[in-house]
Amino acid sequence: ASSGKLAVVTGANKGIGFAIVKELCKAGFAGDVLLTARNEERGREAVGKLKEEGFDAIFHQLDICDQESAKRLADFLRTNYGGIDVLVNNAGIAYKTEPFGEQAEVTMRTNFWGTLWVSRALLPLLRPHARVVNISSFVSQRALGQCCPELQAKFRDPELSEEDLCSLMQDFVRAAQKGDHLAQGWPNTAYGTTKIGVTVLSRIQARVLTRTRTSDGILLNACCPGWVRTDMAGPKAPKSPEEGAQTPTYLALLPLGATEPHGQLVSDKVVQEW
Repeated sequence: ASSGKLAVVTGANKGIGFAIVKELCKAGFAGDVLLTARNEERGREAVGKLKEEGFDAIFHQLDICDQESAKRLADFLRTNYGGIDVLVNNAGIAYKTEPFGEQAEVTMRTNFWGTLWVSRALLPLLRPHARVVNISSFVSQRALGQCCPELQAKFRDPELSEEDLCSLMQDFVRAAQKGDHLAQGWPNTAYGTTKIGVTVLSRIQARVLTRTRTSDGILLNACCPGWVRTDMAGPKAPKSPEEGAQTPTYLALLPLGATEPHGQLVSDKVVQEW
């Protein structure tokens, strides 16, 4: 097993994920940076591209929607590294095609359930002082504001359990498939609602880490990279992937001894209201 540190970035063959891997290498992360992607060929190509620029990353396949794939990665990391120091849950999609019910289901499966499954597989491997960053979006704040007051109160409840959050996400998909999500107080954005899920999941995960690993100094946050020029957001977005990678990288490299932010939504390195 390697004695060095380990950073893992999901969905990292292009866009913000790729830029985060590059920024971690640039920052001189003292260990291996693992670039994961669903597609093996694209993942290996991405590692090759980094090598050309003088950066070393290691590829491992991970399809976040496949729980077996997440378990295989966990086994590989346990055997070869014994633990994780940085985890960036970046993989996500914006699924544009209608009907809305299908959009809701597919987007939720990747952005929320995929992130949850990877977390369940990998969070037990966190070493003391580890840093976890879940990529959410400022759209989650906007979508929260479009929820009815009752749903807003649930999503802001500091004691909401992971189980209850999962039920809420299932409720949204069911309502979207029936076509009465607006009548039930949900916003008209599948992507935004999945990112509410990611932001709230991060708050719950941070709270659980504080309770179960009190003195380990682990920090876990959600962040918004901003509106970034990627295949997903399109060419009109104001930020480059490099600029989008700044806040996630800052959170991934919070210095030893830092106690905050933790369980927050962070944008442009600033904690946001939730």
